[in-house]
Amino acid sequence: MLNKTAVEITDLHVTRGKHHVLTGFNLRVPNGSITGILGPSGCGKSTLIRAIAGVQVIRSGDVTVLGQSAGSAANREKVAYVTQASSVYPDLTVEQNLRYFARISGADHTAVAQALHDVGLTGREHDLTGNLSGGQRTRVSLAAAFVGDAEVYLLDEPTVGLDPVLRRDLWTLFTGLAQDGKTLLVSSHVMDEAARCDRVVLMREGQLIADATPDELRKDTGQDDLEQAFLTLAERDAS
Repeated sequence: MLNKTAVEITDLHVTRGKHHVLTGFNLRVPNGSITGILGPSGCGKSTLIRAIAGVQVIRSGDVTVLGQSAGSAANREKVAYVTQASSVYPDLTVEQNLRYFARISGADHTAVAQALHDVGLTGREHDLTGNLSGGQRTRVSLAAAFVGDAEVYLLDEPTVGLDPVLRRDLWTLFTGLAQDGKTLLVSSHVMDEAARCDRVVLMREGQLIADATPDELRKDTGQDDLEQAFLTLAERDAS
């Protein structure tokens, strides 16, 4: 029987020095869904993504991905992690980067061409990656993740610095991946992106203040605008 839960987090605590970054965090993410992790800068979104990727030192708690401990060797080709900072090689061309990541994941040249198309970089494959703009390097990092056949995609602020048309096209791609049974966790501080997610995890100061569908958030707060819904929940949580 297939596990219907892609990611499960139980009582997760992460500290940095004396600062509590995540406190008693609990979350379950179903397979084949897009979960938006939203909240202001510094609320712990990137730390949460890193914990799920298995690259964050945790104080206590359990994080499992596809039934295995986060970061396990069994999930190495099943989990794709795209960091905020560019994770590709600046001294290689766009195509050389993607061919390298394709070899690691066992993908072929067709996957490279498709990934270039998906992120809007067709025609830029011979450009040196280090000469690209920050937004373009982010797109190369996304393409490097898409060349493999991952089951879980951890995308940390993937649309920062991108124009509205490309943001729209990438969210269409994310939706298509989820419809194909892939699981995506997408962090963002742009609240209008919450409406594109199946579920929304709202964070504030390292704690989970809501885990619901966009419509459930609107109903709970009486706010049609999701940014206003977040503010309502934040004020409720602080009181």
